[in-house]
Amino acid sequence: MSGSFEDRRKGYESKWAHDEELRFKIMARRNKLLGLWAAAEMGVADADAYAKDVVRADFAEPGDEDVFRKVRADFEAAKIARSDHFIHGKMEELLAVAAEQVMNEKK
Repeated sequence: MSGSFEDRRKGYESKWAHDEELRFKIMARRNKLLGLWAAAEMGVADADAYAKDVVRADFAEPGDEDVFRKVRADFEAAKIARSDHFIHGKMEELLAVAAEQVMNEKK
């Protein structure tokens, strides 16, 4: 009996690890897509480098606010008028795109 319990526990742990890895990949993809979008909005010459900076910004603290603050501050510095609501909406939109892309890669 305890063997089946142990198997089930390992199965849950494995699923949790897989789900966390997937979540990480989706968020990193979303942040890259957000960075590419923001770079285009601001006319940044090296969009890939900027996108990497946005991805790195997500490691500052848990949650999305660190990424949001980076894009918000960069837009303000570039004199790009986008509301907080608009940026958050773009983040949600790109999260769905990123999830679809990552899930399609797994097939």
